[in-house]
Amino acid sequence: MKKIEKVTLIGLGAMGCYFAPSLDAYLKKGCFRVLAEGSRKARIEREGVTINGVRHRFTLISPAEENDPADLVIIAVKYTGLKQALADIKNQVGPDTLILPILNGVDSEEIVAAAYGAERVLYAYMRVSASMKDGIARYNADVGGVHFGEAKNDTLSERVLRVKSLFDDCGIRYAIDPDMVRGLWFKFMCNVGENQTCALLGIPYGVFHFSDHANIIRREAMREVVAIANRLNIDLNETDIEGQEETIRRLPFDNKPSTLQDIENGRETEVEMFAGKVLRLGEDLGIETPINRLFYHAIKVYEEKNAGKFKDDKAKDIKV
Repeated sequence: MKKIEKVTLIGLGAMGCYFAPSLDAYLKKGCFRVLAEGSRKARIEREGVTINGVRHRFTLISPAEENDPADLVIIAVKYTGLKQALADIKNQVGPDTLILPILNGVDSEEIVAAAYGAERVLYAYMRVSASMKDGIARYNADVGGVHFGEAKNDTLSERVLRVKSLFDDCGIRYAIDPDMVRGLWFKFMCNVGENQTCALLGIPYGVFHFSDHANIIRREAMREVVAIANRLNIDLNETDIEGQEETIRRLPFDNKPSTLQDIENGRETEVEMFAGKVLRLGEDLGIETPINRLFYHAIKVYEEKNAGKFKDDKAKDIKV
């Protein structure tokens, strides 16, 4: 079994920072690289990145650097940046390279496989509460981790064993789901309900500890995902929604999901991947999705507001 000795990470945000310190400490000097360019690369070179209170400076490479493919490429960008990331990693992909896309959603593996071949791509998703602002990332290293594997993992493939060995050696917490497709859809269901409810209402996760009203919205949105998943022969059910209640109760009160963080920081959100995906699948399958329709259009209004669309100097030109 070929050992993973060289890793390239694209996307040094909250999720990318979960992997970076452990990989950098374990691999030989220069064998863990962060792929970046332009002003982002310059800023990371100048300031580094602070992760759980420790400032780190990682080896940086640009997309143009050639002839040095990685054994493993971890894609940790936002869904909105996936298309560019696929172009940027071109010179990092060689004959034996594995690709681990840890994005939210249920179709990033399919998109990456279309670009580089399914034989390179493993399924993956994160179950980590993390945040990043102004170059400072925080996460609880003792809770959650990365889930990865083949679609089915009754027997572990050599590809899975290669990544498992690396994560064991460098102390990265992980789980290998027996059914990764179901796992992806469970995470998607949680994101659709929790992430977007918090974004719509401007609340942290902790409000779910107390508010029946917020929980009704959250659960109804999750049920729309369950209906779609069932039509696609993916086994999600009401028990999965009930099982998530305990996870919600364990989250710190002030933790904020990614979509709310994006809105508060003026960034484009991943609403197309969440509510947008639910709407498109619902329309294709003939399933009503009114909660996600509200999420989609409400979060789009937040994006328009952050883009300055409603400023006085623009509003005065609108004819009523």
